[in-house]
Amino acid sequence: MVLAYIRPDKNFIAAHEQLQHINSYAVANNLIIDDEFVDQTSQNKPLSEREHITHYFQTRKKATLLVYDVWVLTTNMEDLIQMFSCLLKNEFQVHFIKQSVIMTKESSTMLTLGLMDQLRQTLKEESKKVIGRPKGSKSSSKFDVYINEIISFIKEKKSVSQMARILGVSRSSLKDYIESRELKEVAFGSLVYSTPSDAEEQVINTITCPN
Repeated sequence: MVLAYIRPDKNFIAAHEQLQHINSYAVANNLIIDDEFVDQTSQNKPLSEREHITHYFQTRKKATLLVYDVWVLTTNMEDLIQMFSCLLKNEFQVHFIKQSVIMTKESSTMLTLGLMDQLRQTLKEESKKVIGRPKGSKSSSKFDVYINEIISFIKEKKSVSQMARILGVSRSSLKDYIESRELKEVAFGSLVYSTPSDAEEQVINTITCPN
């Protein structure tokens, strides 16, 4: 099974851009993506509060995972160590597109440490950027709660006016939101914005990998 994992982060590239890189990589390497997962969890949430993604990885052993960059998994170093440990224990083959690196259970410790160091350097560079919102970042919006409905409406080819009437919002504001979030590209690129189910929201006792 080949999985594409996308996690938007206000400091880095947009979800649809990650998908474009992943799709190009998959085509170049004769890989067929079986499932796409867009994790909309807040960038600041630790792994202990991301039970849905922990569950997702734990239930798909021996899969090939395609991610654009290391930061997509997490920007917390301790969480990254735990995620690496979990993925490798479950025999994942992780392809980091930007680095052109494949991490497997047989990979050397130096490769893992190198990926961690790259993340550390990336975060250091980000922290030195000029004050102000980073390029490509987007503030939260009142429309965020409707994002799954809006994507469904776009797939159904509803007009912005129809969507605005259904949601009871301003047409012009909704149009700006759809354009700023590139939701047409998301909808027709077959991306699915995934949020935790009620069952997955329940607190689990441990986030370590199953035996």
